[in-house]
Amino acid sequence: MSRLILDAPASSRPSASAALELLKPITWFAPMWAFGCGAISARSSAPADAATVWTVLAGIVLAGPLLCGASQAVNDWFDRHVDAINEPQRPIPSGRMPGRSGLYMAIGWTGLSLLIAFLLGPVVGAASALGCLFAWAYSAPPFRLKRNGWWGNAAVAISYEGLAWFTGAAVVAGGMPDSKIVLLAYLYSVGAHGIMTLNDFKSIEGDTALGVRTLPVQYGVSGAAVIACLVMALPQTLVAALLAAWGAPIFATAVAVLIAAQIVLMRRFVADPRARAPWYNATGTSLYVAGMMVSAFALSAVLGT
Repeated sequence: MSRLILDAPASSRPSASAALELLKPITWFAPMWAFGCGAISARSSAPADAATVWTVLAGIVLAGPLLCGASQAVNDWFDRHVDAINEPQRPIPSGRMPGRSGLYMAIGWTGLSLLIAFLLGPVVGAASALGCLFAWAYSAPPFRLKRNGWWGNAAVAISYEGLAWFTGAAVVAGGMPDSKIVLLAYLYSVGAHGIMTLNDFKSIEGDTALGVRTLPVQYGVSGAAVIACLVMALPQTLVAALLAAWGAPIFATAVAVLIAAQIVLMRRFVADPRARAPWYNATGTSLYVAGMMVSAFALSAVLGT
């Protein structure tokens, strides 16, 4: 039956609601937040005028609805046969995005994203193009990075956190951001790898059966939980140390307090990773992204002096 749905007549048109669902608005927050952090971190390099505000708003749309939306459309197209079994209500397997309309939307949305990105500047365009390459390599053969937890989670973390932060700073700076901004964007994208692993505990049996080598599949539930916590905590610790070294001790202390709170929550998470991964995603991850914003304001203060 799923094959008949997937091969629905190409003349059928997808509905607007199905197209929006394909773009998964719930996933837009992470790159939009990281973009905002990047914009704030570089705000000392641009005037606080109307032109800057409108440029930043355009960048937020680029980071969320466009680039992130495109990555979701790409992923749904190349996962359509798996979704026909696991999530038959999704737009493509359900027939609400008939024929190849899902593929055409993924290509068109990627192209639109790159057009807007290059209109915002060559550095923004280059960073966005790299993000698009990661998105397609994550889902599409022959790479299909999502089949390995190290590579797949890295592609998502770099795109949703590091590149989004970098892009936000590049939009405000009008070019290449300061090296301190680039370093912190990189560190937070490394930490986000651990956040991506939290999503892998809910589907261990299915991933094992399909040959998807997530970290829980490779290292077991307990091993993957410890790895995820270390990957989240260590880059943040280095961020706090760098902020202190750059003359922002109050901000460094705030980040350290947020790390300490995460460690308390991590101990509870590690005791039962499968049951508590969603809980930690809602609690510990919130503290993580709060630390990103604190660090962004710290960079703004450091670079503005």
